[in-house]
Amino acid sequence: MANHLLLVDDEVLLRRSLTFNLEKAGYRVSAAANAEDALALSRRDLPDLVLLDVGLPGMDGLDALRVFRNEMHCPVILLTARRRELDQVVGLELGADDYVTKPFDVNVLLARIHAVLRRTQDVDSLTDGRGPESIEVGDLVIDPNAYVVTLNDEPVQLSPREFDLLHALALSCGNVLSVNDLLAQVWGAEYLGEPQVVYVHVRWLREKLEDDPSNPSRIVTVRGKGYKLICPGS
Repeated sequence: MANHLLLVDDEVLLRRSLTFNLEKAGYRVSAAANAEDALALSRRDLPDLVLLDVGLPGMDGLDALRVFRNEMHCPVILLTARRRELDQVVGLELGADDYVTKPFDVNVLLARIHAVLRRTQDVDSLTDGRGPESIEVGDLVIDPNAYVVTLNDEPVQLSPREFDLLHALALSCGNVLSVNDLLAQVWGAEYLGEPQVVYVHVRWLREKLEDDPSNPSRIVTVRGKGYKLICPGS
């Protein structure tokens, strides 16, 4: 299975070109425009390696680095346009596995990625069991390790994107996620501005999970806000 890379950068053209080159090199790539979306995406779909811009809007890349390393134990390569040695030293002290200064040659970055993945996968036995746990929402069970959903102990056949959407909603069970939240967490930054893909997949999920899809009681619409998965007792 292809290694999963998460690219976090607020430059649209860089994200698009780098995603293209990384996928061409055989990697599975997710993209986020800010640290907050990247962390939410990672909690749903853990990456094998993070390519993290230092100068992000909102949460700074160095703050995000601490979370990726301390909570998710993901290897991180910093992408930085800052020339000062201090930024690079601080990043490495905080736990970055490597850094590349912009502008960079794609072949150089690919070599750095390969080296970091090789090092981290050599000690992969030390991080066994780090995968996400199953989530139970009443009679609905989502198992992200097996990629299986059951309803009343019966398996539900979902497409990969339907599964990812349901998993994202389940991780925030009882809370509203906006369409942009779902686009960023499930489809990636390049889908922002295309809300119709969320509407369609929510409809398909309802057809598979609701007793009455036209009057949903599990995945509900909060008008003007987004969608939420209802928790039992709420």
